[in-house]
Amino acid sequence: MNIRELFGIDLPIVQAPMAGVQGSAMAVAVSNAGGLGSLPCAMLTPETLRSELQAITAQTTRPWNLNFFCHTPPVPDAAREARWRAALAPFYAEYGIDPATIPEGGGRAPFSEAIAELIAPFRPPVVSFHFGLPSAALMARVKGWGAKVLSSATTVEEARWLEAHGADAVIAQGLEAGGHRGIFLGDDLSTQIGTFALLPQVVQAVKLPVIAAGGIADAQGVAAAMALGAAGVQVGTSYMLCPEATTTALHRAALQSRRAEHTVLTNLITGRPARGMRNRLLDALGPLSDAPPAFPLATAALAPLKAAAEKRGRDDFSTLWSGQNASGCRAIAAAEMTRRLAGL
Repeated sequence: MNIRELFGIDLPIVQAPMAGVQGSAMAVAVSNAGGLGSLPCAMLTPETLRSELQAITAQTTRPWNLNFFCHTPPVPDAAREARWRAALAPFYAEYGIDPATIPEGGGRAPFSEAIAELIAPFRPPVVSFHFGLPSAALMARVKGWGAKVLSSATTVEEARWLEAHGADAVIAQGLEAGGHRGIFLGDDLSTQIGTFALLPQVVQAVKLPVIAAGGIADAQGVAAAMALGAAGVQVGTSYMLCPEATTTALHRAALQSRRAEHTVLTNLITGRPARGMRNRLLDALGPLSDAPPAFPLATAALAPLKAAAEKRGRDDFSTLWSGQNASGCRAIAAAEMTRRLAGL
C-alpha cells in the first residue's frame, strides 16, 4: 500500500515536521496541495498547540499530521550541568552573561496523557513520533481516534520494533536527514546508514508501508526512493526557504551559502545527535562532545548565548538544522514545492 491510500492524500509526499522553523501555515499549505502537512509539537506549550490545531482545522479539510517526541525525560544531573556551563564559560564572559541567572530546563516534552487529552477533540488523522512510540495505553488512545501512527526507524532492528509495537507505517530515516536522529534502541552512531542503503533493507524486513527520509530534495530523489520500494517520501530541508516557513534570516542565509554543503551530526544543541550546519559553537566544542547534559537539557544553557549572538547578526550558537542535500531549497510557496517534489 502506498501512502496515498493509507492517508487519503493525492501525492506521496510527507512534509517533515521541523520544530523551530515552521508552524501550522506550512502544514496547511502542504495538505491543501495534496501532500501530508505536518505540525511539530514537541516544543509547543499547551496553549500554542491548541491554537495551532484550531488554525489547521479552520483552514483545511485534508489529512494532516501531528508530530511528538517519545523520549524519557532525564533526571537532572548537577555535575553534568556544571560541566556544560563550564565549557560555555568563555562565551558567557564574552557576552557579559551571568550563568547563575540562567534557569535549567529542556523545552521539549514527550507525548503524554495530558497532551492526548488536549488533542483528542481534534481527532488528528495522522500522529507521528520520534524516538520510538509512546506507551501501549497511549497508542490505544491515539488509534481510538482513527489516527494512523508513524514513527522513525534508523535501523532495520528499529523498523521491526515499530512494526511489533503497532505502527501503521515506518519512516526509514537515513543518515543524511536534517535535525534529530530518530535512533531509539541504542546510541551507537556507527549503526546509522544512508537512506538508499537503509530503505530497501527496511522494505524487505517489514510488511508495513515504508516512507523514505533523508537527503531527498527533488522529484528525481523521490522517484529513486519509490523505485527502491518506498511507499512515499518525507522531505524537510527543501521546504525551509518557503515563505510559509518561519526559518530565521540567519538560517535562510546559511542554507543559501556554501556552508550548506557541509553538515555534521552534533549533540551540542540539545544533548542528542542531530544534523545541521557548522557554526562557532560546533567548531569550538564538538561537534560531538560528552560535555552537554542529557537530551533535552542542553538547550537552556545555550539560549541566552543564542539570543545575544543573533542580536549582533551572528549565528554562532544558533540551531541550523539541515540535511546533507540542501540543493532543493527554493524560496517558493510550499504548495508549489510539494507539486515539484511529486514531479508535477
